[in-house]
Amino acid sequence: MSKFLKEFSGITVSTQIDPSLSRAINEVSLSRRGLMKMLAAGAVASTGLLGFPDAVFAAETPVMGGKLRAAMANASATDTLDPAKASNSGDYVRQCMFYNALTELDKNLTPQPALAQTFDSADGKTWRITLRPGVTFHDGKTLSAQDVVYSLSRHKDPAVGSTAITLASQFQTITAVSPTEVQLVLASPNYDLPSLLATNAFMIIQDGTKTFSKAVGTGPFVCQEFSPGVRSIGVKNKNYWKPGLPRLDEVELLGVTDPAARVNALMSGDLHMVSTLSAGDVKRLKQSGQFGILESKSGMYSNLIIRTDRQPGNNADFVLAMKYLQPRDMVVKTVMQGLGDVANDTPVPPWHPMFNQDLPQRTLDIDKARFHLKKAGMVGAKAEIITTPNIEGAVEGGQLLQQVGRSAGVNFQVRRVPYDGYWSTHWMKDPIGYGSVNPRPTLDMLFSQFYVSDAPWNESGWRNPQFDQLVVAARGERDQGKRKQMYGDMQALIYEHCGTLIPAFISSQDGFSKKVKGVEPWPSGMMMGYRFHEFAWLAA
Repeated sequence: MSKFLKEFSGITVSTQIDPSLSRAINEVSLSRRGLMKMLAAGAVASTGLLGFPDAVFAAETPVMGGKLRAAMANASATDTLDPAKASNSGDYVRQCMFYNALTELDKNLTPQPALAQTFDSADGKTWRITLRPGVTFHDGKTLSAQDVVYSLSRHKDPAVGSTAITLASQFQTITAVSPTEVQLVLASPNYDLPSLLATNAFMIIQDGTKTFSKAVGTGPFVCQEFSPGVRSIGVKNKNYWKPGLPRLDEVELLGVTDPAARVNALMSGDLHMVSTLSAGDVKRLKQSGQFGILESKSGMYSNLIIRTDRQPGNNADFVLAMKYLQPRDMVVKTVMQGLGDVANDTPVPPWHPMFNQDLPQRTLDIDKARFHLKKAGMVGAKAEIITTPNIEGAVEGGQLLQQVGRSAGVNFQVRRVPYDGYWSTHWMKDPIGYGSVNPRPTLDMLFSQFYVSDAPWNESGWRNPQFDQLVVAARGERDQGKRKQMYGDMQALIYEHCGTLIPAFISSQDGFSKKVKGVEPWPSGMMMGYRFHEFAWLAA
């Protein structure tokens, strides 16, 4: 039995770069505004682990009551209360208000008991789950094993359209042994299961739930209103199973896609908390002295997606050329103003214990890019890059590529499209465009959702049977040394062959009024792992 079960209680510029860009790449203090001016002017020659502070509010006595208003950067008509269909941070925060999962991750990414009181397995394949007694749904119904069976089983039905269908494919049988016990048998061992079941997709709903105009869960707030693309309102669940929580009487969660509008509303006092700040926003809020910043190193990233199942991405040399055209240091130093880490085209950040440090760090190399473009027959060719606001670094990243691409002999046209509807119209559909990936608690989950051949979010259409086999094998490996080698091999395959380019990892930046207490950075995601509302309180 595992311990968890026992205790479950400097950039290289090779050639042809204009000196102005070279200086900018190595100048940390260059502002984003200055960068945008430089890009507009065409600065490239056309020839050419983790540390998370202890809660600072420990000595303060929480105040009970009050209404908190917060805004997320995501909002559209596709907003959902169905955990199976959540796909962005706005959905995640909203659903954490109304539902719980069997387990939950603490600020060290360690799974802790939630609706499951105990979780036992001798072989990693057959798991017995005992439910926490006395938990009720918002309508008064007692939580039962059948609710768990229904909640987990529905992800396997293609008609549901679950984002977790690939993860759920490993669920072989799910059986209610008694009203308070569930047996879950996997197709093969997976010792990450407790972390897997802590994710939003696997939150527990009532047996037989078919519609989601309102949420009936066991979470800290009861759904009073849900208007997709506009707002959600939750009022305190007075029968919440966690003593003393939540502290707030009401939470209003708004969707505000315009960055300036979010920050202005925070500074005016109309909002108490907002997500997804730019580096400029952070500076502005700090200068006022009236606001706090949650900076979380969480493995979040924006990526340039090159579809490998169509032109021009079906040419491996074109993809490799694009990887050598990434000005990674400049993205971190100027676009993010240092609030991030340089990445190497794999989704594993350098502070992660499974990070493959043997992969050579790619740097901006015009000579190598030109060499591979020539092999691809694309010197002098044109290609379009789709960008959109609200994906951190997408607009600037596209414009940087446009500039450095000229030196390598390719002409990129950058087309900026509205954020509204971007995920349904452009994401994973354009030959070259941008994506944004929130952190996942385990590499198995990240790889299963974004990189295996049949992943629902296989952004570049990449298919590699060897990678698929390694993902399954690593799940059942208990030896951490062997597991690290497997994950290292998987990263090498992504590094060499995949069409998703990751230039940097982004530290998520959330802003809040200093009236808001009880919040701190968590590595599981922005806004305190999407659960700020459960712990926050408002000072008198």
